[in-house]
Amino acid sequence: MSGGVDSSVAAHLLTQAGHDVIGVFMRHGEASASACRIAGDDASDPNPLGLPVLGLPVLGSVSTSASGKRADHKQGCCGATDAADARRVAMSMDIPFYSLDLQEDFRKIVDYFVDDYLNARTPNPCVKCNHWIKFGKLFDYADAVDADFVATGHYARMLEDGGRRHLLRGLDDSKDQSYALFGIGRERLSRMMLPVGDFAKTEIREIAASLGLGVSEKKDSQEICFVTQGHHSDFVKSRRPDMVGATSGEIVTIDGRVVGEHNGFEAFTVGQRKGLGVALGKPHFVVRIEPDTRRVVLGGAADLLAPGLQADQTNWLIDPAELPERVSVQIRYNGSPHAARVMLDANDPTRFEVRFDQPQAAVAPGQAAVVYDGAEVLGGGWIVNATTETP
Repeated sequence: MSGGVDSSVAAHLLTQAGHDVIGVFMRHGEASASACRIAGDDASDPNPLGLPVLGLPVLGSVSTSASGKRADHKQGCCGATDAADARRVAMSMDIPFYSLDLQEDFRKIVDYFVDDYLNARTPNPCVKCNHWIKFGKLFDYADAVDADFVATGHYARMLEDGGRRHLLRGLDDSKDQSYALFGIGRERLSRMMLPVGDFAKTEIREIAASLGLGVSEKKDSQEICFVTQGHHSDFVKSRRPDMVGATSGEIVTIDGRVVGEHNGFEAFTVGQRKGLGVALGKPHFVVRIEPDTRRVVLGGAADLLAPGLQADQTNWLIDPAELPERVSVQIRYNGSPHAARVMLDANDPTRFEVRFDQPQAAVAPGQAAVVYDGAEVLGGGWIVNATTETP
């Protein structure tokens, strides 16, 4: 329970369905470590599974406007206000509520984020967090308290069919989050519950309002929870001061013409158009980033198109031998799946190649390539590079 509307309503739906629900708040944002500490919780406590917070003093405060509506706060996922919201919701439902300190585990997410940018890739820490923590470490806690399932407020669905559990896109396509769940271990699908995936976001807000949960109008979390201010490149440099200046270089056009200089390629991502630091008279985009030469290469919209991609670190939710001949592949969180074929690497089961029916723009190394069969998530991997020629 993050303190947001989705996980709050998910807890309500589970209790209404007759489940014995335990609410869990995960403290993991490094920048908010002290703010996330539950009142009365000692960070040195030897109990790594967290402490109950029911009945403790209210954390922080919730302000209201003159109209009586709840004021908006930072759109994060682990601040003191979020913890207080989650606790209040749990209290209103009369369910136990625990705070888990996962900061040590979350440092792996932060290190991955920094390393990927310094290797000229575009990381997706929210997807990694779902794989490693929300549907990773949280299972360890579930086992410790003999819980049968782990549930979240993700907009995705679980379907039981033929003795197998399938992960599907959420019914509200505009809010679908199945892309972020492709890396979950196949063996854990049987213990996943995703109660809000069968609803539209508007319906979830209406349910929260009807219950008087106080979070019905709370904005969705949209920020990287550990980059609380400034540009992500500033965060990268603060974590790796030894690399300041080591990634600076030239800005060049796709034909090799030098048009400017940059202070570090970690400030750029493939497909970026704004904030390039150069004016060329017509729109240009980052086509690629070269870590060896430290060059940021610009081109036109047509130069962004790629017929396919190569991916590694695969995770399949089905037997990969059962992959359909025709699938669709999504290459960014807020994108849509595109018709394609997937070819498995006969020599390396951790890799595959995608060939799109139509070339796709801004295939960014470091992002996930998630494979679908209709609404079902089949699995996916992490983009290594875009292919430049159709075989």
